[in-house]
Amino acid sequence: MVGMDDDDVLDAYSRAVTAVAASVLPSVAAVAVRSSRGSGGGSASVISGDGHLLTSAHVVEGAGRVSVAFANGTELPATVVGSDALSDLAVLRAEGDTPPPVPWGDATGLRVGQLVVALGNPLGLAGSVTAGIVSALGRSLPTRAGRVVDEVIQTDAALNPGNSGGVLADSRGRMIGVNTAVAGIGLGLAVPINPTTREIIDSLIRTGRVRRAWLGVAGAQVPLAPAVAAKVGARTGMQVASVVEGSPAEHAGARRGDIVIALDGTPITTVTGVQRQMVENAIGRRMEMTLWRNGALVDVVVEPEELRTG
Repeated sequence: MVGMDDDDVLDAYSRAVTAVAASVLPSVAAVAVRSSRGSGGGSASVISGDGHLLTSAHVVEGAGRVSVAFANGTELPATVVGSDALSDLAVLRAEGDTPPPVPWGDATGLRVGQLVVALGNPLGLAGSVTAGIVSALGRSLPTRAGRVVDEVIQTDAALNPGNSGGVLADSRGRMIGVNTAVAGIGLGLAVPINPTTREIIDSLIRTGRVRRAWLGVAGAQVPLAPAVAAKVGARTGMQVASVVEGSPAEHAGARRGDIVIALDGTPITTVTGVQRQMVENAIGRRMEMTLWRNGALVDVVVEPEELRTG
């Protein structure tokens, strides 16, 4: 922006935000939910030409009746096609004609400082737009189901109750996140749209559920001793704090105090490193897990089982 004065910069910023609002807002709906606990609501966005909408799982939790309303005045009944509390994503299907879908983006290429626009229906105010920047990447968000959503986007675009399930868009009007929580004053979080979450969304549309694998270990990230770090090529690992009785990890011989260094050939450097690999195609597949135990590297073979959530 060299050579541009303040008015020019503001005009460019305003043009970007207004263009996103004009293209995306018609496809963002206010969601009204009735359940045994009362009524509630949130936001959703059209993601297919046959009436599928994407929202947050907590918006439609326990829903008995759901309806969606668009900026053009159209109000339609909707059903919950599938909901995944572990990623806080859910898919609805509206019973009638909907506006065109919001184009997909990919949060993988986001950078801190990048312009983002949040669109939703906060506090019952339909068609609200706020703008800001990506203020941090790689955050983790604990869900009500006790699992962590990885690679969450942090933004300073103002979010309020009712924004959950709404669109976080880039400057080209592509959905790169689903607004999911207010973390504090000036902070908002969004579940990223990336290859992993696209698989979750596709699975919800196809089967109404998401299958995941499970090992049965919990732990914490720990620094590795310099000699160990040099040997394995990483500075951290996941130290096993507990092993569930009868779990695949116990059957494989994993013990409390072991440090998981790698799983299926992929280095494990964070608490969520194991979780990230527990996808559907890992169920029933034999995988080598490398552990640091009593001063030596130990390889064990684990066979993840399907995670049961209900």
